[in-house]
Amino acid sequence: MLEATGPVAARPGAAATDTTAADPGTSWRIRLPHTTAAVPIARALIRTALTDIGPGAAERPDSDTAELLTAELVANAVEHTAGAGPIELVVELLPAPGGCQIEVHDSQPAGPGELVCPDPEVGVDPWQEHGRGLLLIRALSSDCGHRPTAHGKAVWFTLPGIPAQRRHP
Repeated sequence: MLEATGPVAARPGAAATDTTAADPGTSWRIRLPHTTAAVPIARALIRTALTDIGPGAAERPDSDTAELLTAELVANAVEHTAGAGPIELVVELLPAPGGCQIEVHDSQPAGPGELVCPDPEVGVDPWQEHGRGLLLIRALSSDCGHRPTAHGKAVWFTLPGIPAQRRHP
């Protein structure tokens, strides 16, 4: 069920020749089950991947934010796509100044809704059970979006690296 594969495709906006991360071992592609069990698995994988960077790393992303946003993307993929195949989690650690890009691939070609800044005149209903995941992704990531893939789509976000002296212990 969980399968690490080779290098990931270039980041949106990256040069066409940039098809791998800066160093070997800095990107992962992992297949997750198309069930709600994928959400805690994805959170644990992100926590482990970002912790394994090491506390002495110059600039790494905030793992709590990465876990939260990844959980939102995986939950959306499970809830809003047909169960015809696995969900893929792609984690790429970015070269200096650091940070990461996380993608969730699913089999549904339709876009995930609006990943642009919402209209400030339109409020979010605090009693509504759904609809805040994409808002969180827009608010907490440095960049986000979606793109078509050969088998559906990828929804992604980028988090900047945080200098060691600014990280919480």
